[in-house]
Amino acid sequence: MTYSGGRTIYDADSHVMETREWLDPYISEDLKAHLKPLYGRKPGRIDRILEQAKARKGDAEAEARAFENPIAGPKGWIAAGAFDPQERTRVLDDLGFSGQLVFGTSSLAPALAAADEGVRYAGARAHNDAMAAFCNSDERLYGVGFAPLENPTRALEEVDAAIKAGNRAIMVSAAAAGDRSPGHPDLDPVWARLSETGTPFMLHIGPGTKTQPAPFRNNGRERSPDLHGGGENLRFADYVMLSFAPQVWLTAMVYDGVFARFPDLRGGIIESGAGWAPEFLRELDLGFKSFGRTDPYLQAMDARPSEYIRRAVKFTPFPGEDVGRMIRDGGEDLFMFSSDYPHPEGTNDPKGRFERTLGEFDETTLDRFYRRNFEEMMGMNDG
Repeated sequence: MTYSGGRTIYDADSHVMETREWLDPYISEDLKAHLKPLYGRKPGRIDRILEQAKARKGDAEAEARAFENPIAGPKGWIAAGAFDPQERTRVLDDLGFSGQLVFGTSSLAPALAAADEGVRYAGARAHNDAMAAFCNSDERLYGVGFAPLENPTRALEEVDAAIKAGNRAIMVSAAAAGDRSPGHPDLDPVWARLSETGTPFMLHIGPGTKTQPAPFRNNGRERSPDLHGGGENLRFADYVMLSFAPQVWLTAMVYDGVFARFPDLRGGIIESGAGWAPEFLRELDLGFKSFGRTDPYLQAMDARPSEYIRRAVKFTPFPGEDVGRMIRDGGEDLFMFSSDYPHPEGTNDPKGRFERTLGEFDETTLDRFYRRNFEEMMGMNDG
């Protein structure tokens, strides 16, 4: 019996754990000189973990340990299928998932850190090509590319290149598109391309995520460790802000008319929590009712803000959230299962944690959470 227990499950959030040389086949020597190397210029802890993971190839005993129970086993770079596509196929077989959206972990960082626009877009192209190469090895792996939106012309070029390479979704930053709203008409060609190709947009924790403002960290105390005991990731005060940037971004997309102009556009808000979504929809509608008396842009809408969001957007709860309460509060059409594999935040039993709160629901609702909402987001039932 697989981890899915015979149920059809699509995983709306998984990752690759990139090796140091991950981008090398996709960047020129000149570009390499302008991009920060993954994991710094000198070998360190991550390199040692990667060597350990690579060493199990062909070692039957080591491979058996890695695949004994992947979802509950070691996470990060040492996890089965973390960076090896053949191993990832074995992991999918073990889990029984019908498909996984696959995001990068570190390979976007060099591009996002680049000050030069050309380097930034070239770095994004390399990331997208690497993601497609990993995911094209198995039709159940749905690669997620990335398009910087600051330059609308180049953004469309990257969307086209990422889709042509084989990626199935496009992540964008949850921040503004440079000095533009994501709803600016200059970006309409991007949303049109995603809409006409059935390619969903993705917001994911990372680019554009709001964290605790620096003055609030000046609290007279030593800075606390992050979730994993280190210092590179989010802390408690950052965690509670994960929904802020998606709310600002989605509000712009509604108010600026993008969802009205492109009724077939679909997308996902991934690894930003989801308990906030039902109240966010109510707040959108309350603002629409209050300001619609005087605001001509609101008056021009052909639907309430919440209706645009329900049609276009799905959300992934964290395993520790009460997804049953969310469904009772917001409906069965908003939420999707995700494992975050092989990141440790996904826990050693995400399905079990979700099901602790789903006992009262019938098969139709459960099937929506595990399968149908994902299929709708990905346009898998269109036509």
